[in-house]
Amino acid sequence: MRSGSDYLTAIDDGRRVYLDGKLVDGVARHPAFAPIARTVAELFDLAAQPGSALVRSDVDGSPVNRLFTAPRSREDLTAFREAATTWARHTHGWVGRSPDHVGAFLSAFAAHPEVFGDYAANVKAFQRRVVEEDLYLSYAIIPPQVSRATTASAWDGDLVQVGVAEERPDGIVVRGAQMLATGGPVADEILVSCIKPLTPEDTDFALSFVLPVDTEGLKLYCRRPYAPAATSSYDYPLTTRYDETDALLVFDDVFVPWERVFVYRDVAAVRRQFFDTGAHVLGNWQAQIRFSVKLQFLAGLARKVAAVNGVDRFPGVVEKLGELASLVSVVESAVLAAEYTAAPDSAGLWRPGSRALYGAMGLQSELYPRVLAILRDLVGGGVLQVPSSVADLTSAETRADIDRYVYSPGTPAVERVKLFKLVWDAVGSEFAGRHQQYELFYAGAPFVVKGYAFRNYGFEDPVSEVDQFLAGYSEEEQ
Repeated sequence: MRSGSDYLTAIDDGRRVYLDGKLVDGVARHPAFAPIARTVAELFDLAAQPGSALVRSDVDGSPVNRLFTAPRSREDLTAFREAATTWARHTHGWVGRSPDHVGAFLSAFAAHPEVFGDYAANVKAFQRRVVEEDLYLSYAIIPPQVSRATTASAWDGDLVQVGVAEERPDGIVVRGAQMLATGGPVADEILVSCIKPLTPEDTDFALSFVLPVDTEGLKLYCRRPYAPAATSSYDYPLTTRYDETDALLVFDDVFVPWERVFVYRDVAAVRRQFFDTGAHVLGNWQAQIRFSVKLQFLAGLARKVAAVNGVDRFPGVVEKLGELASLVSVVESAVLAAEYTAAPDSAGLWRPGSRALYGAMGLQSELYPRVLAILRDLVGGGVLQVPSSVADLTSAETRADIDRYVYSPGTPAVERVKLFKLVWDAVGSEFAGRHQQYELFYAGAPFVVKGYAFRNYGFEDPVSEVDQFLAGYSEEEQ
């Protein structure tokens, strides 16, 4: 298992990441990416510690990260949850695409190589590399938003969505773009595919492959980073640690060797890789574990704010905190229920129960804004009545006024301001705004996610019960 420093060295590889019209010189050192790179490095260091919950023995007895391996028993699944929770608690749930997310997808892929047909050996071999080399993968599985009404085959232009430009004896050449590679600029490799349903006319775009981020011809265009504009970690404690950059991938005639291809010009296989393998269930269970930890952190913020403000015994405040506790408990319970109802599939992969998992996912776009609304209500104007920066607390000219007028009973100014700065970074900063949008569309548009809940709930038994009840009486009865 590699160390954090090994990881930081590995991503200093000349990759073509663009920001503000310029090529970034070394992502591990650039102020836009260095903070999140350090956080990911901390995750690897945490996993490599002796006795870490993330470690399991490989087939040869060597230590490997269990989050990159498929759970083969109920005990494995529980250990997976505990390991994913360990990483999520280190970031308090604010790193949405930590290495265990796509790692879970790949382990499920490899558990069902039959889904990939002629490319099955490629999937198994690459997943072994991920385990043995402790690799961090991002993924880009959504087409550019040229049109949401049609698929890429109907778009004007040559290969706007990434597609096959040329087939060679030793591989393929791809051209076009794909989004949204969260964490892509600081990942080792990127899985490129398409989770949006494709039509039979979209065979040129029906692909799945993996590439190192430094591949020749691959360019990453990043959204505006928030970390460089943060004045200090005291003023922006989340932004300065957890701003994982989202990126558009552009493939300028990129060569992909056959051994890195998982799906080639097969519309059905693109869909099957996510759902027939169990990857969508396992990967999104990891996501709900992370989401649960994040909600718990926000609940802790709300409870602490109420205590500092001295209103935590007011009936109206208790009601809001109770509602918050209920919302957070829904996700916590769904994570555990998915584990409780898990079962092995035909290949021995233990899949979390889809009914509980997708039930929670279906509410994510409503739960998160409501949690933020409660927190906003509890802090009120307190997040606005804070000093402009930590400089007001370190300046001899201003400190006395801050100490006198910005405090709470039992909480000096420096601690009160620190708390409310943290709350603002969670609900009001650009970082916070990006996170709200991110959680709203984490697993797709709400109608897509609720569709998963609809298809996986199992309406047959409830409908049968209703039918039996209806059959138990008639219009002739009085």
